[in-house]
Amino acid sequence: MNIPQELKYTNEHEWIRLEGDVAYVGITDYAQEQLGDIVFVDIPSVGETLEAGEIFGTIEVVKTVSDLFIPVAGEVIEQNEALEENPELVNTDPYGQGWLIKIIPSSVEDLDDLLDADSYKAVINA
Repeated sequence: MNIPQELKYTNEHEWIRLEGDVAYVGITDYAQEQLGDIVFVDIPSVGETLEAGEIFGTIEVVKTVSDLFIPVAGEVIEQNEALEENPELVNTDPYGQGWLIKIIPSSVEDLDDLLDADSYKAVINA
């Protein structure tokens, strides 16, 4: 299972990567593996400012729909348009082409409150 060291993680299996003022958000390799084949990604929150832990969209698999939780407060500025035609990118490349949204975090320091890779490994191995 792939858990990149440079990312931050949540207990709900989202990851976040800061690049300048913009943060990419997606679901972890563990999460996509547990969900199975992703058939649809719905992110209606572009343009909204959300608080940490709020739902920003859903991921649909063959038998269920799962909520997506934003790791830190911020404004959702973009969703990954490639997922409309190819939602399976979340399965095949969860940390690269399968990213879900870009946000502008309200406070970059909030990322310090998230899990590092070792702490996230402990969560999924508990």
